[in-house]
Amino acid sequence: MDRWTALDTEGELLTRRQMIAYGRRFARAGRGAWYSFAIEVVWQFLVQTTRFRVRGSHHIPKTGGVLVASNHLSFADPTTLTAFCLAAGRVPRYLAKASLWKLPVVGRVMRSGRHIPVYRGAATAAEAYRDLVASVRAGECVAIFPEGTFSNDPDGWPMRGKTGVVRAALETGAPVIPVANWGTHHLLPSTAKFPRGLPRKTVELVAGPPVDLSDLRDRPLTREVLEEATARIMGEVTSLLESIRGEERPAAA
Repeated sequence: MDRWTALDTEGELLTRRQMIAYGRRFARAGRGAWYSFAIEVVWQFLVQTTRFRVRGSHHIPKTGGVLVASNHLSFADPTTLTAFCLAAGRVPRYLAKASLWKLPVVGRVMRSGRHIPVYRGAATAAEAYRDLVASVRAGECVAIFPEGTFSNDPDGWPMRGKTGVVRAALETGAPVIPVANWGTHHLLPSTAKFPRGLPRKTVELVAGPPVDLSDLRDRPLTREVLEEATARIMGEVTSLLESIRGEERPAAA
């Protein structure tokens, strides 16, 4: 078939031909020239080195501000999560360290994609938070990794999340869509310098419905509230990862 929709093969392992068709569904408006160029180049690499299995992309709203929260295992996570969001009709923006904006080509990609620079220091961190809130209120899709770094769990289970970005969800009222992203650590292990694309790696992404934070939104943003909201988000991400892996996360010792 020349035409293919995500609904046709929801939960199936995509063939190379279906991967190509999946890429044709990507949202293109608002990407910017350099971000768009980077997306197309990286996607061609992923078509050759991975096979996707995707579920639940319909949970990502087509319009309006939204936070997409994913677990984090590899430097490849933003590439696969971006493809997942694009196929759902949204162009994701990311929080990233400000030093990337100083690199010749990468800096152009970051500016083109309207990503959000994060500087060190309390004052500049506050500016990044302000820009994050403004981006969400402007109707953008912002992809976040609440753990803040790669999971150090030996079996790849999510760690405890950080509370910073959750504050933006509670302040703006934007939905938080949990996503589990699995398989990128085989494509690009955290200790590897280069991707391992042969044989092709299976990457699975599944999104769930918005995390229920309704009872927390009108409460003062105390540490207790922020930690509860963060725990709920990471709990949903973990449940989705359990569904991918077909096993429950072992209870903490």
